[in-house]
Amino acid sequence: MVNVLALTGALFMLQVYDRVLPSGSVPTLIGLAVLVAALYMFHGVLDLVRGRVLVLIGGWLDEALGPRVFQSIVELPLRMRRKGDGLQPLRDLDSVRGFLSGLGPTALFDFPWMPIYLGVCFAFHFWIGVAATAGAAVLFALTLTAELLSRRPARLAAVQAASRNVLAEASRRNAEVLQAMGLASRLMARWTATNAEHFSVQRSLSDVVGGLGAASKILRMMIQSGVLGIGAYFVIQQELTAGVMIAASIITARALAPVELAIAHWRGFVNARQSWARLAELLELLPAAEPVAGLPPPVRSLSVAALGVAPPGERRLVLDGVSFELEKGSALGVIGPSASGKSSLARALVGVWAPARGSVRLDGATLDQWSPDTLGQCIGYLPQDVELFDGSVAENIARFDPDASAEAIIAAARRAGVHDLVVHLPQGYETQIGESGAVLSAGQRQRVALARALYGEPFLIVLDEPNSNLDAEGEEALTRAILAARAAGSVVVVIAHRPSALAGVDQVLMLAQGKVQAFGPKEEVLRKVLRPQQAPGAGGQEQAS
Repeated sequence: MVNVLALTGALFMLQVYDRVLPSGSVPTLIGLAVLVAALYMFHGVLDLVRGRVLVLIGGWLDEALGPRVFQSIVELPLRMRRKGDGLQPLRDLDSVRGFLSGLGPTALFDFPWMPIYLGVCFAFHFWIGVAATAGAAVLFALTLTAELLSRRPARLAAVQAASRNVLAEASRRNAEVLQAMGLASRLMARWTATNAEHFSVQRSLSDVVGGLGAASKILRMMIQSGVLGIGAYFVIQQELTAGVMIAASIITARALAPVELAIAHWRGFVNARQSWARLAELLELLPAAEPVAGLPPPVRSLSVAALGVAPPGERRLVLDGVSFELEKGSALGVIGPSASGKSSLARALVGVWAPARGSVRLDGATLDQWSPDTLGQCIGYLPQDVELFDGSVAENIARFDPDASAEAIIAAARRAGVHDLVVHLPQGYETQIGESGAVLSAGQRQRVALARALYGEPFLIVLDEPNSNLDAEGEEALTRAILAARAAGSVVVVIAHRPSALAGVDQVLMLAQGKVQAFGPKEEVLRKVLRPQQAPGAGGQEQAS
């Protein structure tokens, strides 16, 4: 209807020149004006509706894919190593939604009407139709040229933008290091060079699209004027009327408008197409999770059998042949030299890294037999690099559970020995800690993260270097928390670099080069590991680590 109503102006001009002026009829002019005004109003309303529909389509796409895209951002680093800051899927979704919500798609809707408009031009006169068709062919050639010339610069621009964003984000995260060690100017020089490359590619892309857009605009005006000139010639030859001459010029412009609009929005189309291709590849790589049978929460045992683990995107095993079993109420301390696979074991136990071989089982069931949300309620995890989220202390402890009770939050804080610390904060549990917990010290962040791991009394609790930022008081609270979790029937795994973290465990596993060197009761294993001549102290600490 929008494209049919687009003929209103041309037909009105035709009637004015060929009916109103020769007859001198004012009532005819008034009648035509009223009719045209109504048609223009319908045209405007339908155009508005079409634009609104496009916005709704973009919103529907965002609603349909947004959760899966966010989930992919979370899962992708756990599956493979990828360049960039990890947020490219969100930018891709924004690019596709932005294109669908703009004027670009209207050119696609209007393209099928071009033959109809050109047919009207042929109906006016053969040579007018030939001129309009030739102009359309030239503009189509420009469109194809835009496609060929913009494809490579668009790809390079996306790559350069990702590199620039990664460097900027790394500099933001490490602002303290840059300032303290005088690295800011050097990193700025590096970012400036990367940004210059990005700008150069963007400029090339803009030159291509902008140049072709200007050429298409000039050509359309030349073709429209050419049709007007051809029409004037045939008016002189008395083969056409003046009204047909004017109407043919207007309809020709309307016939060529979709091509000009397509070229004007070609850059957005190319970006959206590349974004959609990346999204399709990503969603195919990470399909939506299939619903799993609802197993009851584990309550009995953790068993690891011939476990082999490789980092995401790599084939080299950092753990190989690790086996042990723990019953409820047990606590395992994992020790070993650096790069022995301790943190990799922690990630495998909580389901962050999938086993390359072997298995991790809770009550005899592999971890993938629970949905991630259900499994997460049964696991408490304190990673080596503690990350808190922008929000209140209570929200972070409760894992952002909207239905969390104050009693459960405070209970977790008490078990972690952090309750007294929290109540002395400016707003207590409602204190906003900022991005990454910036308001808190490193030790406070670690203890809040420990409370988060203990929230809900999970069955499996994995703590990776939980005392790395703790003072003596914090270490005592950690030992009490481990003993309390054991008494409640949980299984606790502690990755330890300092022997003080082992005070609450009853089993010890030693790793070296990804393989088990010793496993058994704490005193027995430590006797084998520690040198007999060393008393417990600095030397023992070094050897145990």
